[in-house]
Amino acid sequence: MHQLNSPTDVIVDQQNHFIIIADSGNRRVVEWMNQKQQILIHNIHCHGLAMDKHGFLYVSDSEKNEVRRWKMGEYSNGGTVVAGGNGYGGQLNQLCYPTFIFVDEEQSVYVSDGSNHRVMKWRQ
Repeated sequence: MHQLNSPTDVIVDQQNHFIIIADSGNRRVVEWMNQKQQILIHNIHCHGLAMDKHGFLYVSDSEKNEVRRWKMGEYSNGGTVVAGGNGYGGQLNQLCYPTFIFVDEEQSVYVSDGSNHRVMKWRQ
């Protein structure tokens, strides 16, 4: 549990003073605080992470070609698809190897769509 494998992103939760890591090689998202860690989300091919001002955590899944959102502390429900989720492809409602993500003030999600060579904006 204490060993990372190919971490791809890290963010800081400023309110709770811990870091969140996309531990891609172990297919999980983990939280680290004061030398302690906890698995937040498991069985996910995570790549990018983002957090919005309302405390939602966003994770890009490069295997399922989607971005999901979780309310902080509520990780058992599988999250909500907010970008992609319509299979692998290049249509406007699809992603193909999503990597990094950014969430703006209006909760629009920007996704670097790697294999489609584009950046997509998904409005909430």
